[in-house]
Amino acid sequence: MTESSPIIGMPCRMDPGTDIQYLSRQYMDAIQAAGGIPVIVPLLENPQAIREIAKRLDGVLLTGSSSDVNPQRYGVARESGCGPIQPLRDETDFVLLDVVFKHKKPLLGICFGMQSLNVFLGGSLIQDIATSIQTNILHDNAASEGRPSHEVEIAPSSVLGKLAGGTRSMVNSTHHQAVNRIGSGLEPIAKAPDGVIEAVSGNFRDHFILAVQWHPEKCYSYDAFSRSIFDHFVARCQGDGSR
Repeated sequence: MTESSPIIGMPCRMDPGTDIQYLSRQYMDAIQAAGGIPVIVPLLENPQAIREIAKRLDGVLLTGSSSDVNPQRYGVARESGCGPIQPLRDETDFVLLDVVFKHKKPLLGICFGMQSLNVFLGGSLIQDIATSIQTNILHDNAASEGRPSHEVEIAPSSVLGKLAGGTRSMVNSTHHQAVNRIGSGLEPIAKAPDGVIEAVSGNFRDHFILAVQWHPEKCYSYDAFSRSIFDHFVARCQGDGSR
């Protein structure tokens, strides 16, 4: 890292019903290994404080969460399969995203981060994959962690296609929700064999937006594809933020 290394903010996790904020060091280690400076963004009641933090960042990584986005944010009733919500995390993500789009800051979304991005842009979510679609794939595979769980098919001309060096890759999988209606300006660029959307990119001029449903931070140290995602994101944060 150097004095010009980009500063990248990442929102905390906060389990519903608790008051402890935390974040896995895997996110920080992956950003630092790629040449960035990781900064943890606290979940605050004051949105203006979050906004001021975000303005000072060179990029934002929206992290995973143990909560689900409040279905009210995409205008539907809560289904029985929907998990608990954490209003502070929802609000923090939305404030960060507002700054990201107003100032064209590069964005990488991971798992919950991909879902909150989609909802922020007017999209909706499958509230529980297992009870909503017929599939032989276990998307909420707790045993997966950083290990491959299922295959994804990647659009060859997409940024992920270039980073993967092909159209197929094995990924880990620990999510029970997924993108349903695509948010405005987003394009699906990877899908699981059952059709579940596994990655999106943004169609915004001179603005890098990428989000994946799996957790590349859990395997960046030994998986070249995961490492390339962080390397590319940090490079965009250090540059002009364009695709």
